Amino acid sequence: MQSLLYITGVTLMWVVIALAVIHVVMDNRQPAKTMAWALVIIFVPVIGLVFYLFFGINHRKERLVSQRSLDQLTKRSMLSFVEQQNLRVPERQKQLVDLFVNQSFSLPFKDNQVDIMTDGYAFFPELLRDIAQATHHIHIDMYIFEDDALGRLVADALIDKARAGVHIRVIYDDVGCWNVGHAFFERMREEGIEVTPYLPVRFPSFTSKVNYRNHRKLIVIDGRVGYIGGMNIALRYVKGTGDQPWRDTMLRMTGGAVYGIQRAFLVDWYFVDRTLITDRVYYPNLLPLTSHLSPNNCLVQVVTSGPTNPYPEIMQGYVHAIQSARRYIYIETPYFLPNEPVLFALKTASVAGVDVRILCPRRSDARFVEWASRSYLREAYEAGVKVYLYESGFLHSKMMVCDDSLTTCGSTNVDFRSFENNFEANVFIYDEGIALRMKNIFLKDQEQSVLLGDLPQRIHPSFKKRLWESLTRLLSPLL
Repeated sequence: MQSLLYITGVTLMWVVIALAVIHVVMDNRQPAKTMAWALVIIFVPVIGLVFYLFFGINHRKERLVSQRSLDQLTKRSMLSFVEQQNLRVPERQKQLVDLFVNQSFSLPFKDNQVDIMTDGYAFFPELLRDIAQATHHIHIDMYIFEDDALGRLVADALIDKARAGVHIRVIYDDVGCWNVGHAFFERMREEGIEVTPYLPVRFPSFTSKVNYRNHRKLIVIDGRVGYIGGMNIALRYVKGTGDQPWRDTMLRMTGGAVYGIQRAFLVDWYFVDRTLITDRVYYPNLLPLTSHLSPNNCLVQVVTSGPTNPYPEIMQGYVHAIQSARRYIYIETPYFLPNEPVLFALKTASVAGVDVRILCPRRSDARFVEWASRSYLREAYEAGVKVYLYESGFLHSKMMVCDDSLTTCGSTNVDFRSFENNFEANVFIYDEGIALRMKNIFLKDQEQSVLLGDLPQRIHPSFKKRLWESLTRLLSPLL
């Protein structure tokens, strides 16, 4: 009897393994990924099956928001796009603009003003001032909304506005806020604020999506002011952690770009709440707000990407911008674990004579990720890329500037997780003035950095360190 049960159990296990391997093969990924997952499932079946369930299933063919609903959510921003006068797309950037329009109908908007904030001391007072001035609605889409002194201060400001009749909607990521107690969000709900988690992880529901997180940082106030960038709502963006201050980049935008940020939020809201919000009041006439400004051609596209989009749009944008660069490419990222297309594009640009510079923190907030990134940074350095390590704190900024003409900034890191697994949002700005301002910010950060080539222990690590770097690199798609 026992032998029969054993044979049945073994047979069942191999049937499950075979079905899992067939599922991997039928997904038609890159052959190397297919072989890696198949070998893990076959040779380490229990652990391999668990890892595949949580981290391996490809959701890019799923559609979380129906095309009909997406068309409805796009309708209002499209009307505002049509109303723009004298819209001029720079000829050099036309292909990139068309890429985003064709892939996800991310429309370009002109007449924008952009304020660049490089730390929490600049960002949070401005945010609280805008919240205090809100009269109609406040929309917040955050990876982390921390229950700390700053998080409670922002929550109190939102509660005050909710009591004044302002309609407030908040989306937070369930995994990003795992350590935030239920009472923190419930207090806001009791005051009439609509607060909803993104992809809550509850076994067995959504178990396979634990690896796919909403990493976006979006805020819209009255449809007239928008924020996008790398900062969450947490005290560490002001105080830092330990002895490390945090250096980050957040953009405050007024003008047509707010329509793009609003659309991104409302798509996310439809997904978490199944409420289709298309009222024109959420896309107000911006002329009164910008009447004191002369019309400008500061062109902006708000681009989102995620594991359920047909294509990884933001990664495509990075690759296209890198391939199109003629003079320089400057990139800031807290984590450098690039996938093959991005790494190949950077190395190719460098070898072709483009001035490619990558700026990362010397000390990361995630030690394991830091070790995994070392071999990638060394590989880029060996291809002629100038690699700088920021020493004045933890660099959490996510931005790229090219040729005094193109800037992108948002929530996207240069790593597998951001390009392939997370729901991200970046703004692409086609404007010389903004590019020059971002370039100057990069060069100031560079002054507080050390060249990787000046650290012989990083260029020529011991065998033990090199082995450990290679082993951690194997896990880079999961980090």
